[in-house]
Formats: sequence, C-alpha cells, structure tokens
Amino acid sequence: MPDYIQLLESKLSPHQRQALNAMTDVARARNITVFLTGGAVRDIVSGASVRDLDITVQGNPLKFKKDLEKAGFTITGEHEPSHTLYLRFGHQARVEISAARTETFPKPARPEYRPAAILDDLRRRDFTANAMALSLNEGSWGLMLDPLNGMADISARQLRLAGNYGFLEDPIRMVRATRLLSRTGWEMDERTRTRYQNAKAEGVISAITAVQRGYELEEIAYEEEPLHVIKALESEGWMEHLSTSWNSHSVDAQGLERLHERLVQLLMAGLRPDPSAAQFRLLTAKLSSSHLGSLKRLFVRTDLIHEAEALDGNAKKILQQITSKDAAKPSQLWKLLHSAKQEAVLWLFFTAKGAAIQSKFENFFTKWPEARQKIPNAILQDMRILPNVEGYAELLDKLTFAFMDNELPNEEAIRKFAEPYSPPAPPPPVIVRRSRSVKRVVDAKGKGKKASRKAAAAASGEIAMVAAGEAVASDSTAPVETTAAAGKSPTGKTAAAKAGAVKTTAAKSAAKPEASKTAAKSVPASGKVAAPAAAAKKPVAAKPEKTVGAAKHPQPAVTKAAAKSVKPAAKASAKPAVKAAASAHKPAGSVKPSSNASAKIARPPAKKSAKTSATVKVVARTSGKPAHKTIAKPSPQKAAGKPATKTTVKKATKPAPKLAVKTAAKPLLKKPTSTGRPKPAAKKKSGK
Repeated sequence: MPDYIQLLESKLSPHQRQALNAMTDVARARNITVFLTGGAVRDIVSGASVRDLDITVQGNPLKFKKDLEKAGFTITGEHEPSHTLYLRFGHQARVEISAARTETFPKPARPEYRPAAILDDLRRRDFTANAMALSLNEGSWGLMLDPLNGMADISARQLRLAGNYGFLEDPIRMVRATRLLSRTGWEMDERTRTRYQNAKAEGVISAITAVQRGYELEEIAYEEEPLHVIKALESEGWMEHLSTSWNSHSVDAQGLERLHERLVQLLMAGLRPDPSAAQFRLLTAKLSSSHLGSLKRLFVRTDLIHEAEALDGNAKKILQQITSKDAAKPSQLWKLLHSAKQEAVLWLFFTAKGAAIQSKFENFFTKWPEARQKIPNAILQDMRILPNVEGYAELLDKLTFAFMDNELPNEEAIRKFAEPYSPPAPPPPVIVRRSRSVKRVVDAKGKGKKASRKAAAAASGEIAMVAAGEAVASDSTAPVETTAAAGKSPTGKTAAAKAGAVKTTAAKSAAKPEASKTAAKSVPASGKVAAPAAAAKKPVAAKPEKTVGAAKHPQPAVTKAAAKSVKPAAKASAKPAVKAAASAHKPAGSVKPSSNASAKIARPPAKKSAKTSATVKVVARTSGKPAHKTIAKPSPQKAAGKPATKTTVKKATKPAPKLAVKTAAKPLLKKPTSTGRPKPAAKKKSGK
C-alpha cells in the first residue's frame, strides 16, 4: 500500500493532484466513499502518463453538482443514465466521476444500470487492466482493489476481457481495444483474440450508439500519437462506423509532426501545455466546415471544441504582450511565458513566423536557461547562504533573472546583491578548560596508592643498598633470606618490640645445582616496597610464608610480606631497622621453615664469619600480622649516620647457591636498657 501512495504522488501532475484532493474533500463532506478507477490506475501502475482521472463514488454525483462547482470544477458534460459527470479542474486536469453500478445488456449496446458496491462495479468493466481501484478514503488511502487480477495482465502486457461476452454485449469495446493496443503496444490473450474475431465477424459493431461514437472520437484527440491511432482504427474498419468523413487523409501530418517538436521544446523548458486542442485543429485541418460541424456535435464534452476555437485569439494576446515594453528584458519575457496560458503559448510558438518572435523563443530555449548555471554556489556558501536558509529558493530565482539581464558583472556585485539573505555569523565557540584532576585510588587497607608508592620507593632503595653491602662483604651473589617471629602480648605490645637483632649467616655453596632457585619473585621488578599497614588491634596468628624461587638475574631477596613490612629505621638509630614478623603464639626466632616453601632449608649452616655475618636491629610494629625481615649489611654511610646512597648490585653470572638459614634457639635481642632501646648482641669473633 505505501508503494501506491508514492505512485499517486509521483505520477500525477500538480493540477491532477489538486483535482484529486478537491474531489475527496467533497466526497468526505457528504460521507461518500470515493475511489480512483479505470484508466488512471492502469496508467499509474504501468508507468504511462495519466491522461485523465476516473473517479467512482458509491452515490449519485449528479446530486452534488453545486458542491463540485464550489470546489473549483467546471462541468463540461454529463450522462444521466449512468450518473456520470465530465469535469475540468483548471485548464489541464480532466476528471470523469461516475456512480458505482452494475450493467446488464438485454440488447447489444443497450445497458441497464443499477447501483452497486465498488467490487461489483469493477467486475462489470471491459478489461481486467481497467478493473482496478485505489482507495481515496481516510484510513485506507492507497489501498489497491484488484478482484480480476489485472495487475498480472499489466505485467504480461496483455489485454484480457473481464467477461466472456464482453464484445457481444457492448461492441464499442472492440474499438476501445484497438485504441489501447495501438497506444500501449500490448497484445490480446488467446481467448480474447478469438472472441474479438467472432464479434467482428458477426457485425455487432453496427449497434453502437451516437454517444459512444462521440466519446471514442474525442478520445482520439487526447492520444499522444493520434494519427497512429486513426490508422489503426482504419485498418480494423472501425473509422467507417465512427465517422464517415474523418480519416487519416483529413489530417495535416506535417503540421502535427512539427507541433510535437515544439511541444518537446516547451516541456524541456519547464512548461506543461495540453496539446489536445492544438492536435484537434491539425487532425481536422482538411475537413470541410459541414463535416467538422457534424463531428463536433457528436462530442459529449464541449471543452475540447471551445479550447480549439479559442487558440488563435489567446495566441494573439500573448504576442501583443511579448512585443510590448513590459517584456523588454529577458527576465520579463521569461516570467510572461511561464505565467500565460501554456496551450496558447504552444500555438503561438507553432504558428508565429516573424524572425523577432522566433529569436525570442530561441533565446528562451537555449540562452536564458544557462543563467541558472551561473549561480555562484561557492560565494553563497562563503556568505553562509545554504539551502536551509529562509528565502533560499527566492534568492536563486532572483540571481537567475539578474544573470539573464547581465546585472551582475563581478563578484562584488554578487555579494552586494545576496547580502540581505546572508545570516549573521555564529558566535565564537566557548572553550571551557578544566583542570586536570588526579584520581586518588584507595587500596583495600585504606591508604592511598600514591602515598604507598612513595613510602615503598624509599624503603626499597634502603633495602637494596643494605643487601648490596652484604653481598659485597660476603663475596657472594646469592641473596640471603631469614624469617623472624614477632608475637603480640595480651596487653597489646608485640613480642618483636622486646626482641633484639637477629643474626643470620649465608655461605657460598656451589655443590648443589638447585641453589639457583631463589626468592626473586618476592621483590617487584622496580625495586619498590610498599609501606606497612596500620597495626591491628587483635593479635592474629602468622602464617608461614613461601620462599619464591630466584630469577635469572638475582636481586636481594625480599618476600612479599617483608616488602610490605619493611620501613626505614628512625634517624636516631645508626643501623638500618627492618621489621620482623612472626607468629603471635611463638617466640621470636623459633619459626620453622614453611612446608610450602619452594626452597627448603636442608643444608647445615655455614661457618660464622665476621665478613659474612651482620647484625641487624629489628623494630617491631604493633601489628599482629606476620612480617618478615631481610638481613643485609649496612652501608658505611648508614653506620656513620649519613644518609645512604643508592648502591648498584652486580648481576650474578652463575646460578646462586641455595640458602642456608639458621634459626636462633635463643632470643637474639637482649632486654631493653633504661633508655628503652635494645642493645645488640655481641659479635662472635671469627677464627680467621
């Protein structure tokens, strides 16, 4: 259904659309259903030009003549038995409105009419291609009605009778079939051709009425190629029954051909004249006045005759206007030809013989249309005059007329002419600059990651220097890892706060190849160690930590727990402080190696030496969580009270030996002195 709505909008001319809207308004005001039927639907579906509009209403249109006249229609004829009106809307739109009915034929060409529904009206028609309707009613606009499958016959380009006895009941249908076939180039289907030949042989054509003869003769003048239709009717023998005087010999063939050439030029220039009246003048050019008079009396509609007779007078009026001062400029003549009656312009263009008139028409067709191509679209865009600007179409017309009259010689004149249509410049864009905000991501323990990273960086740098010093002293590249335990007393003080320094030893062993597995994974690649979290209120039992295997390039081994718990010592202490962590229910130094550790402590401890051992002061936190300490030798700067500098640790070229860690059987830290600081245990002298 939407496709047919689009066809209604695109196939009809502007005058035909206006006529259709006016007709539907009258029908709706009277609460009458209205349909577009007949040849109009056939031409819309087949893609041909719509010559006239056939309207069918479920009612008697003779009863609302006055309503149609008020709506802008002009009544040009009527047929009372069939309740049919012939109308004109404006100068070009021809409309035929009839009541929905059924027909019965007691005698050939003598129908009896009865009111009926729209589907019965479609079934009684002549051919299936004409038995279709498009609804023009509100709620069903564009709905197609095709009870006899005429759409298939249009697609097959064939003409098929709607009833088996169509030619015998109404013989004028044979004339109509010949006219349609000569116009469209279709063919009859096999059964229709057989019935056509049988009806022609029986001679039923002689039963046609005078009204039918006049209607078919008038239809010849509305054909696009009327001479071709006349010859086709002559070949079938139908012109003798329609008119004894009118035939192809009474036609001005050369004038008709020249008229079609002029018509094409006007169509290309944008004019849409109806050539029917001019064609009728040429089709009957060689008829005598008496024969022409008798022919005109047969016509059911009188508008064609009146328009044909008024062509000369209307063309003379336009000629006077063209040669007056009001049409001195090309733009004025252009407007005059477009506003005048276009049928008269066609006849003037066809009959005018003066060189001046022909020169003006030549400029109208060739030179003046080029002014439209001179419109400077780049300048208009530079002046912000776009198609969405109000008055854009009006400006284009004015520019076209100005170029026709050569009034815009340069760009400056064009800009001055188009300046009133230029919209104001848009305001400059407002740039809002927003300050770059730093997102503070808080970890699960409640501290910001930015602060944690700073503390971890300071701690990791100090641990790296201490580990590097011990590695140089012991002449070994293997990292040393020890664990210490720190418990929390019921009063809330941790056992690590009372503990002293833990002494561990690490010896170089090249006997076992699996010693290359160290705890390199326990320290991040960047060397940063996170700051310890806040102390918990309740004691929590520490879980044994895993010892992670070493990487290819050994670094000072620090477990994950130790990396989080190590913090630089206070400034008052001369030695580095490392946080020790252990289980709360075990004494310091009594933590057994974890069974899950990747590197188990299975070797006997190496000999203690002054060069390989180091004493580290342990500062315990009040946290109940397990923490680990890393034993490393303090740098000389730290021992002297100076800030430690970053020390580079040499990469190992050989696999690091397996660690040997000895846990202390006794607490390594003495009781704190009166000053509150624990004294470190005395170093054992080496035998070397």
